Amino acid sequence: MDNGPGHTALTPLAFLRRSAEVFPGKTAYAYGDRRATYGEFAAETTRLANALRASGIGPGDRVAYLAPNVPELLVAHFAVPLAGAVLVAVNTRLAAEEIRYILHHSGAKALVVDAGLHPSVAPLADALPQVVTVPAAGADPDPAVRGISYAELLARGSDDPRAWDVDDENAAISINYTSGTTGRPKGVVYTHRGAYLNALGEVTHSRHTPDSVYLWTLPMFHCNGWCTPWALAAISGTQVCLRAVVAGEVWRLIDTEGVTHLNAAPTVLVAIANAAEAHPLERPLTVTTAGAPPSPTIIGQMEELGAGIVHVYGLTETYGPYSVCEAQPGWPALPPPDRARLLARQGVGMIQTDGLRVVDDQMNDVPADGETLGEIVMRGNNVMKGYHRDEEATAKAFRGGWFHSGDLGVRHPDGYVELRDRSKDIIISGGENISTVEVERAIDSHPAVLEVAVVAVPDEKWGERPKAFVVLRDGHAATEAELVGHVRESLARFKAPDSVEFVAELPKTSTGKIQKFQLREREWAGLGRRVQG
Repeated sequence: MDNGPGHTALTPLAFLRRSAEVFPGKTAYAYGDRRATYGEFAAETTRLANALRASGIGPGDRVAYLAPNVPELLVAHFAVPLAGAVLVAVNTRLAAEEIRYILHHSGAKALVVDAGLHPSVAPLADALPQVVTVPAAGADPDPAVRGISYAELLARGSDDPRAWDVDDENAAISINYTSGTTGRPKGVVYTHRGAYLNALGEVTHSRHTPDSVYLWTLPMFHCNGWCTPWALAAISGTQVCLRAVVAGEVWRLIDTEGVTHLNAAPTVLVAIANAAEAHPLERPLTVTTAGAPPSPTIIGQMEELGAGIVHVYGLTETYGPYSVCEAQPGWPALPPPDRARLLARQGVGMIQTDGLRVVDDQMNDVPADGETLGEIVMRGNNVMKGYHRDEEATAKAFRGGWFHSGDLGVRHPDGYVELRDRSKDIIISGGENISTVEVERAIDSHPAVLEVAVVAVPDEKWGERPKAFVVLRDGHAATEAELVGHVRESLARFKAPDSVEFVAELPKTSTGKIQKFQLREREWAGLGRRVQG
């Protein structure tokens, strides 16, 4: 297609170029005492891109990063594609063999690793590509992990200017690997075009402005931080890096850095809202949450502290957020519990998307009655290009021309979609479908409950029944009978769990998502139910 002589390809690299030109002296990122202006950020990006090219990294080569939310990973989101390469940000909580697989499957030509994460790659010392080590306070590099230092890498570069545009906006900018809770993780390919558009969607729906101060409570390796590294550069905001999410430190940075925005999974919000340091906010704070359906309870808690909630929904395959629960004009006047219930829905497609559909097995849209279950499907610029080196899985995911999420939901009469469960999590009891999310919300509304997960367990009569795993709030008590009775006050009796197990903590991913498959696996050991994550 001829786009005309004035056409340029879309790329988020253009965001940093513009901010460096318009706001060269404005703070781009902060990390402890370390600060960089947009002019310095762009110069650092250029030097690193030139250093990568001088190290043999060419167009299309994959460069892996294993690092927490530190400035080096933030810079990599621009420098790696500026060098013409593809960024592979690796989950920092993976075991050595999982890292080995991703490095091999992606074909990574280089690995930049934080010294604090050397224990994760030391067992792979003889199988690693060329290694660059980023220094970390209090962490000595492992001599088994041979390579060069980050300073040595930068010394290979120069400040010679590079072109900030790209030839092909549909070329890969990054590969993000799924959790791989069963089988091998899949490499999800993002393009320059998709990253550009999704970043602008984040700016719009998370209500960013040039005054935004964004705190990195979401892992930057997760869907490229929902494309937020590029979004904040687009609006010339400030990004506050955070090595580890500790609730007390989050509150300290909110106060001292003037944080206006953060993104987090609901379980992270639970930790923040219930921290000893929690207090009413002195300035507006926009909290964008996703990763699992947030309960009305945690939405209400965050609102009571003064935060504004933006609830989004998506998957790794959709660049992170794809839909948003847009607040309607009349909602602010509703009683807080009613407003929280509405805000807990997954909503409608974000501005840069083609919207959500909820379909049956024949790809027909289900009735908008708030009751009929269907699978949520998506398509458009913000759906992955495909799975890296896996044509069969790509074809299966896009059957019928739409990406199949594997999530089950309903469409309400107002057009808003509500997630009811993952297809593998739905409980089929005596022929009746029971949404674990619905049961979890009912239990979570009890004042003694901090966190809850509900899974199917075997039952001789009904096939399977719900069981709840509950973490209680400090200083609170509740019995199984009390919680079961509490559920029966708002849901049909058959939906209430038959048993409640009180636990100290729930198994979670590095992004704070509860891993129900681990709980199911224990309950169904030897009985044959599918327990995938």
